[in-house]
Amino acid sequence: MSTAPSPAPSAGETTFLGHPLGLYVLFFTELWERFNFYGMRALLIFYMTKSFLFDDNFASISYGAYNGLVYATPLFGGMIADRLLGYRRSILLGGVLMAAGEFGLAFIGFGLLPQGVWSFYVSLSLIIAGNGFFKPNISTMVGSLYKQGDPRRDGAFTIFYMGVNIGAFASPLICGYIGERFGFHWGFGIAGVGMILGLICFTSFKQHLGGRGEPPVRRDLSGAPVSSAPMLALLLVGIVGFVPLGAYLVSKPHIVESYAAPLAGLAFLVYVFYEGARSTPAERKGIFVAVILTMFSVMFWAFYEQAGSSINLFTDRYVDRTVFGWEIPASVFQAAPAIFVVAFAPAFSVLWLKLGRIGRDPSSAMKFAWGLILLGVGFVSLVLAAKQAEGGAKASLALLLFGYLFHVFGELCLSPVGLSMITKMAPARLGGFMMGMWFLSAAFAHVAGGKLASLSTDWGFAKLYTIIFGLAFGSGALLLVLYPLLKKWEKERLASHHDDEATLPGD
Repeated sequence: MSTAPSPAPSAGETTFLGHPLGLYVLFFTELWERFNFYGMRALLIFYMTKSFLFDDNFASISYGAYNGLVYATPLFGGMIADRLLGYRRSILLGGVLMAAGEFGLAFIGFGLLPQGVWSFYVSLSLIIAGNGFFKPNISTMVGSLYKQGDPRRDGAFTIFYMGVNIGAFASPLICGYIGERFGFHWGFGIAGVGMILGLICFTSFKQHLGGRGEPPVRRDLSGAPVSSAPMLALLLVGIVGFVPLGAYLVSKPHIVESYAAPLAGLAFLVYVFYEGARSTPAERKGIFVAVILTMFSVMFWAFYEQAGSSINLFTDRYVDRTVFGWEIPASVFQAAPAIFVVAFAPAFSVLWLKLGRIGRDPSSAMKFAWGLILLGVGFVSLVLAAKQAEGGAKASLALLLFGYLFHVFGELCLSPVGLSMITKMAPARLGGFMMGMWFLSAAFAHVAGGKLASLSTDWGFAKLYTIIFGLAFGSGALLLVLYPLLKKWEKERLASHHDDEATLPGD
């Protein structure tokens, strides 16, 4: 068994704008990591179709498999952090692996690595492994800065989410433009530099995190400390073994789509129900709320993440991107959602805070329902744009941006709220695992989204976006039907925090 060291007390902790300084350390670390990730993602579908000449169908499914694995590995990274590495070491390890993957993509173009597709797939696999260690644990550390019941928690995650999106909007503008104009390898290299800057930020200001995120102390049955060296050696072997496996799965995306994703989903549900069965009634209801809302989030992200695949290809081929006589590279428009998030996230954060102060803050379930409905509104705009293209004209850039705007309104109702919801609903012993569950849902969403995007080859973009619009509205309506029950369970779980001293790992 293991026990985490107690953190420094929060009493007297230095704050800025009402939040502990540790939040801003994590904010800037995540900002640069997302600069790294989204800079590469803005170029990936074009790198596949223009450098390796993959057809749209295979490129979309492979893109979905890659992103699916990116968001599946946090489940394991969260568990490893809970039991062995701690959150800090996991974040550092993840950042190093992701930087190695980005520089691997760059070195292919510079001729420092073999030019074949396997160098490409291995580099992607390093990014997949690194994200697994980084992503769930930095989010869990944000939650660890606040005690349960602290009304600042939702606002903190929204501020943190702004860091995500500042990095996400800057990177397509820089990496996307340079990558399309001067060579993809230059864009990938700049993305890798962003990850290095994130690691420097995290290590240089770690004192503001107090004692949070340190490795747990492993003990034997008698309570005596035991060495973690054998487990660390086993972990290293596991990482080395995963890299070729991940590369193979991205190269054979039908395996992920038809076998790996369904089996992983089934195994996950079995384990969650096992944990629910051995939990207290209040914890069980919290787990069920988290699982049900996470399942709806799969629908949301499968539709939203068309941005990097089908919408990116649609923008490149059919949207009028000429502004003042200059044709803007398609990858640059991957910055649009993040720009809207940065612009509107403060308003949403203030809205939730003000509603909370008067006791009218909507529950997580209601926010999720509105997220899906607003996403559907965005796809109405994309249907109109696709209809223009089918008529032989270039699609309006305004319709594309309007679609992205409503996608972001939906995102702000769901994504930062979802992160906060997990930290509130999860039992203390399952903090990292449940956060990993949240990112695993995005894995299934990306696999499904890749399959949806590939259907544009046969259906056309207008039909694809019409079907997505209907599914988004339908799932939002279903969640509104379930809302009363989910709201009741959520209140019971939150009330249980006042009856005991349960806190997340690292609190």
